[in-house]
Amino acid sequence: MARYTGPKAKISRKYGEPIFGPSKALQKKAYPPGQHGRGRKRKQSEYAIQLNEKQKAKYIYGLLEKQFRNLFDKASRKGGVTGEVLLQLLESRLDNVVFRLGIAPSRRAARQLVTHKHITVNGEVVNVPSYMLKTGDVIAVRERSKTMEVVSSSVAVYSNRKYPWLEWSASDLAGRVISVPERELIPENINEQLIVELYSK
Repeated sequence: MARYTGPKAKISRKYGEPIFGPSKALQKKAYPPGQHGRGRKRKQSEYAIQLNEKQKAKYIYGLLEKQFRNLFDKASRKGGVTGEVLLQLLESRLDNVVFRLGIAPSRRAARQLVTHKHITVNGEVVNVPSYMLKTGDVIAVRERSKTMEVVSSSVAVYSNRKYPWLEWSASDLAGRVISVPERELIPENINEQLIVELYSK
């Protein structure tokens, strides 16, 4: 299955949340898409609820099923609470951190900046969106890419967002990973326990 490139508003309406960022369509039509969107809601099975939560997480972070499963397996092998570790691994991806720092307006845009070699990690160009960052890593915009309009406009609007596990320098267009984010500091509305239960079957 290829990465989802369809209508973003449709997915946001399906889950009743701005999955890909603020959505006017979600505000105007706060019900699921389709001809039965406004109809009576059917009671979902336990499996359906768990599957929906996993699918929502995949859409939010822009992962394919195999990538997501591999990340879950990695989280389950680590010490600690599996669901929390999974979210920490998702947050540690390079494309997500580029988005969190405000260098890009969305994770999709962040992924594109990374793959087009506009981002460096510790001074070296890295073009792998799934690159896992560690505490102390410095993420920056490549010198020749600092004047790009997409970067400057995004930084002007989004770099004021503060995340306690990240440090940002507007003058250098660079950020640093200070620590691994605790669960309560991850703003995504995901019930990770449902995902653990789904994969544990």
